[in-house]
Amino acid sequence: MDNRTSRKLLIEILQLAYSGELAASYAYQGHWNSVENPEEKNRIRTIEEEEWHHRKLVGEMLLDLGEHPSCWREFRAVIIGRTAGLLCHVSGWLAPMYGAGKLESRNVREYEVAARHARDCGRSEFVEPLLTMPKWNGNMKSISVARS
Repeated sequence: MDNRTSRKLLIEILQLAYSGELAASYAYQGHWNSVENPEEKNRIRTIEEEEWHHRKLVGEMLLDLGEHPSCWREFRAVIIGRTAGLLCHVSGWLAPMYGAGKLESRNVREYEVAARHARDCGRSEFVEPLLTMPKWNGNMKSISVARS
């Protein structure tokens, strides 16, 4: 894959990730507002803050590449995130946790692919941040960037 193709694919993933972090932030916001246990509420709020931080980092990468978020994906992310947050108030904990788990596992793969594209298009400064953003059950994962 050439440098130009890797850059294009990196931008696509970053735009998707940027909006995905928005949806996740709103969903976690709704989730912590639906929980009564103070410890659980604080942990979920911390996860929300991490999602906002990831969004900021991804946004900075997009700007550094001279690109912007997708308006359509941003609009869709607001609807999805706010809806998920509202559903937390009526669905109990299982549905939000299942959904979050599915999204987080997908994020791990997307950030790994983004790191490979960053490396391949000469943006090695993005590799480490991209590999430290994915989490599973609140634990940071280290992912290999070796070619597959």
